[in-house]
Amino acid sequence: YAVKHLEFGGERFSYSRMSWIKTNFLWMMYRCGWASKRGQERVLAVWLTREGFDRILSEALTGHDEKARGLKERSNVRLQWDPDHAPSGAPQGRRAIQLGLRNEVLSKYGKEWIVQIKDITDFVKEQYEFV
Repeated sequence: YAVKHLEFGGERFSYSRMSWIKTNFLWMMYRCGWASKRGQERVLAVWLTREGFDRILSEALTGHDEKARGLKERSNVRLQWDPDHAPSGAPQGRRAIQLGLRNEVLSKYGKEWIVQIKDITDFVKEQYEFV
């Protein structure tokens, strides 16, 4: 759906839950098992407008930030630092950022800010042969 329509939607995508942008290729490969984990067999590369990405970053808060600000309702963008991984899956000393989107920001991301979506699953599987 996403590649064909240049937006997220269809029967398998929900705007009522948080959706994550994973900005680090190797972290994403760890997470999806190089496109081999059940339900994660496709990998999409998504290009956004600069305006959209800047808006996402401007609203990003960590869980600690939300608590410190006394927010009863969580922010529209959750910033999380996760362990990064080597191609083999081994954890690295550095961290990888991921951005969780919900509410209005998720809707604008999925329907307005996308410039290009490319299915890179074949590329991912080719690269896994070198791991």
